[in-house]
Amino acid sequence: MIIFNYLLMCAIFSTTFLAIKVGVEAGLPPFFSAGIRFLLAGALIFLWMISQRKVKLNLLLRKEFILIGMTSTFMTFATLYWAEQHITSGIAAILSATGPMMILIVQSVVMRKKARRSDYWGCAVGFAGVCVLIMPNLVLGSNMIWILSCIVILIGEIGYSVGSLATRKLSFDMPDISPITINAVQMMYGGAALLLLSVFSEQVRLHDILTLPAIGSVLYLMIIGSMLGHSLYAWLLKATNAFFPSTWLFVSPIIALGLGVLLYAEGISLYSILGSLLIIGGIVVINLPELRARMSARRLASNTL
Repeated sequence: MIIFNYLLMCAIFSTTFLAIKVGVEAGLPPFFSAGIRFLLAGALIFLWMISQRKVKLNLLLRKEFILIGMTSTFMTFATLYWAEQHITSGIAAILSATGPMMILIVQSVVMRKKARRSDYWGCAVGFAGVCVLIMPNLVLGSNMIWILSCIVILIGEIGYSVGSLATRKLSFDMPDISPITINAVQMMYGGAALLLLSVFSEQVRLHDILTLPAIGSVLYLMIIGSMLGHSLYAWLLKATNAFFPSTWLFVSPIIALGLGVLLYAEGISLYSILGSLLIIGGIVVINLPELRARMSARRLASNTL
């Protein structure tokens, strides 16, 4: 069951970037699309948990959820949805994989937490990959909006890192609240903020919303991406450990890059492939101590048996 749920989660997270691309190219305003997705997904999960008497309504009043919603959902996905108007879904997926590197930077610079040598090497390799991705357009100066979109996603990943660290702290401070509940409430706050941003920055036209690609994109991302995908992640956290579910970052971005090429005829270059491998390689280097520890523990358990 664990392996099946893990593979299903990886498959879901691999497809969400392409689903976002389909929606914005169908004419959906990016902030409106993201806002509807997260507000409805979070509200549906929260209402279900209330009906099961697993949470109380006053949980919505806690300010910690606002911070997580503004960073994990609002900042991360406002930048991602906007950027996917100008770059391929595959490149967006690869750049989004820099999240763990941003967490290390925030921990080192803001929280003054000492990093390991493998962390420094991993970040160096990963950001070398980002440079390889961006360098051709940067040198030629041929597509500045493309470069800006890449930078915007990286800024969004800083929000992701702050939200992840805040979520981890909240989980320790309030262990009686499940990860699914935390995720549902923060999605509601983030989704509401995205819709507010849409009101002041976008023109939402009915004929853009009521098309099959637009409706399909929102429903898929809301039900499969947010409700099922993140619930599987939370279930795996509880059923295994904090490290195992996060290994989707080794798998899903590469699959997302391939899906964009195969299903949506997105272009791919040698620089894209090399940059992607370096970024994923950087994540692997960062996680080498955990990988070695897990392998040693498994060998020890086998020898004991």
